[in-house]
Amino acid sequence: MYHILCVSSHTNITNTREMETTDKKNYCVILAGGRGRRLWPVSRENYPKQFVDLFGTGRTQLQATFDRFAKLLPKENIYICTCKEYFQLVTEQLPETPEANIIVEPIHRNTAPSVAWAAMRILRQNPEANIIVSPSDQLILDESAFAHSMDVGIGYVSENDVLLAMGVKPTRPEPGYGYIQLGDLSCKPEVYKVKSFTEKPERDFAKMFMESGEFYWNTGVFISNARHLLNTFEYVFPPVLRTLRYDRPDFTSMEEMAYVAENYPRYPNLSLDYAILEQTRDVYVMKCDFGWADLGTWHAIYEVMSKVKDDNVVIGSEVMLEDCHNNIIRLPKGKLGVFNGLEGYIVAEEGDVLMICKKSDNSSMVKKYVNEVRIKYGDEFV
Repeated sequence: MYHILCVSSHTNITNTREMETTDKKNYCVILAGGRGRRLWPVSRENYPKQFVDLFGTGRTQLQATFDRFAKLLPKENIYICTCKEYFQLVTEQLPETPEANIIVEPIHRNTAPSVAWAAMRILRQNPEANIIVSPSDQLILDESAFAHSMDVGIGYVSENDVLLAMGVKPTRPEPGYGYIQLGDLSCKPEVYKVKSFTEKPERDFAKMFMESGEFYWNTGVFISNARHLLNTFEYVFPPVLRTLRYDRPDFTSMEEMAYVAENYPRYPNLSLDYAILEQTRDVYVMKCDFGWADLGTWHAIYEVMSKVKDDNVVIGSEVMLEDCHNNIIRLPKGKLGVFNGLEGYIVAEEGDVLMICKKSDNSSMVKKYVNEVRIKYGDEFV
């Protein structure tokens, strides 16, 4: 068991050269390999949500996430994890990112294996590295508070061998999120030992979790020093990671790629949340308040977006609404929608698909439609 030191959240830096040196130790890994089926039909398998400008801002979700971290650390320290189907989209949307910073899964194995691979590459480059891992499809309302949380978190993990999750206080009993139960308070205010983790509980449990005050939403943002992160992955994936070691300076990039191509299928299909929060020790959570939302479902987007008349959410669309309440509508540019008497619906159109369905908080409904469309009509509409 690691001993958790009582250290300052960050070091006061008065010298520009010292600040630059500190910044160069900090890295970010952005996860951009998801299929995004819960936001179908706007999110499609060949063009999922992270590559979509969902709100008409001129920047896609991936680009907005990259922009956010480019303000906090050098651009060359930002890595992207994706799959081979989306490599071209990543290079098109982030042309400033060198290919060496794009971790491309040879086959789909969820997020934990790709982050383990990224951590090895980063640690070989900088043995003192700290790593922030972040999804590519989040809404952050308070960028300044987010930057502060990242600064405090990096300072904490640079002095302590822990995995630190960023948690936010629940505002509703959302069954589509993960819930982290706070354990004992550490020696650092707002940082707690993780007591338990529950992924996507039933609504009744989510309500109980929220009312207890002991549970925080898991944002999916994690921070650790790179050496401890990789040690954690070696605990989770012992047979796979032993050969490809970061402490082999003679290991060439060609040897690395050859090893990954041969051994990547041996990784289990394991998410980062499960690998870190349910499988390891020394996991902590920091209370954060930076206005967070997961942009993974239509219901979640409805909850966080500004409402127009009668609690409707209209995303970048031209509409006429009469006697309509509690709907979320997103139409393609150049389309006009006229609605009367609609209440509690999702109306989403993209390309050759129009979906109109009840606005349930159960995201599995949209995934069910995707599966049924695939079976009946093939992949063309998915």
